Amino acid sequence: MSEEKKDFLPIDGTDYVEFYVGNAKQAAYYYQTAFGFQPYAYRGLETGDQEKTSYVLAQDKIKLIFTTSLIPDSPISDHVKLHGDGVKEIALWVQDARQSYRETIKRGAKSYFEPRVEKDEHGEVVFAGIHTYGETVHIFVERKNYKGPFLPGFEKWESDYSTPEVGLKYIDHMVGNVGWGEMNTWVDFYSQVMGFEQIISFDDKDISTEYTALMSKVMSNGNGRIKFPINEPAKGKRKSQIEEYIDFYQGAGVQHIAMATDNIMNTIKELRRRGVEFLHVPDSYYDTVLDRVGSIEEDISVLRDLRILIDRDEEGYLLQLFTKPVEDRPTVFYEIIQRKGAKSFGKGNFKALFEAIELEQSRRGTL
Repeated sequence: MSEEKKDFLPIDGTDYVEFYVGNAKQAAYYYQTAFGFQPYAYRGLETGDQEKTSYVLAQDKIKLIFTTSLIPDSPISDHVKLHGDGVKEIALWVQDARQSYRETIKRGAKSYFEPRVEKDEHGEVVFAGIHTYGETVHIFVERKNYKGPFLPGFEKWESDYSTPEVGLKYIDHMVGNVGWGEMNTWVDFYSQVMGFEQIISFDDKDISTEYTALMSKVMSNGNGRIKFPINEPAKGKRKSQIEEYIDFYQGAGVQHIAMATDNIMNTIKELRRRGVEFLHVPDSYYDTVLDRVGSIEEDISVLRDLRILIDRDEEGYLLQLFTKPVEDRPTVFYEIIQRKGAKSFGKGNFKALFEAIELEQSRRGTL
C-alpha cells in the first residue's frame, strides 16, 4: 500500500455501532440477556434529552447503542418505519476527526454533518459524519480529550440487572448488502474515499448453491482493524438472501456483524442456553469437513453438537457460526467467529451456509 493511501485516514478501531430501534429499553434487555452485554451508558429524559433515548451496552471492546425516538416525527422514527430495527451509524475511532472529514470529503464523500465539538465536565469529543451505502453513515469520533463514561450527553448506566458475559471480544468485520450492480461502486468508495484496499473477492462461482448466489468483496483499512465485506446479489434460480434482505430492509444496509471470541465452543454453548437461535448445519457436513481442513485442536464431536463450522486458509483455520435474524424482518444477524490464525472469511463454508439460509428462506416463503 502506498504511503499516501496508508496515511490519510488512520483508524484506531470501531468506536461504536448505533442501531435505530422501535424500543431501546427492550432491545437493551434482549442484548443483555441473550448476548451478555453489560450496562454502560444512558441518554434520555433523565439526562435532559427530550427527543430520544439511548442505551449503550459493552462487552470487552464492543459497544452497541440502541436509540429510540420519543417523538413520532423524526429521522429516527422515519428510519425505523422504513427499515425496521437496523444499524444507522458505524462509528470509527480516529485521532483527528476534522482531518478525517476533510480527507474523505475532498475525495468525494457526501457529508452527513460537518465537524462539531460536544463538551461536558469530562472534556470534549469531536465528531464528523459521512454517508455510505443506503442510509448507513460513518461517524469519525475523536475522544482523546474526553474522560467521561462514554460521550457528552450520556451518564453512566447503573443497573441492578446484569448477566455474565459470553466471551465476545471485538468486532471482526461488518458486512454491507447493496443492490444489483452496486458492489463495485462501494468498493471504489472505500478504496478511493477512505483509502481501504480490497483483500478478498468472491464471485457467484464461490458463493452459490443450486438455487441462489451472491458476489462479495472485502475491503480493509491500512492496519486491518476495520474490515467491510460488501455483498450484492447474483443471478440464480430463486431469490437470494441478499435480495430478501434488500426487500425487507427497503434498501442497502448492514447485514451482519461478526463478533470475535477466544473460545467459540463456550460462547456458542452459552448463547444457545440463553435462547439465541443459530442456522442449522446438517450432520453430513461433519462427515467430510476434516478431509478438507485437516487437523484441528478441537474435538470434532463437540463442534458437531454445537453445529460450529470450520474452514482453513494458508495461515491457519477458523471456527464460525451464524445466528438466525434477530429482528422480525429477515435482516440483521450475527456471526460468532474464532480465528486460529486464519485471515479469511470461511469460503469453504459458503455452500453449507447458503443451504442453511435457504432452508430458513423456504420456511419464510421468500426463497
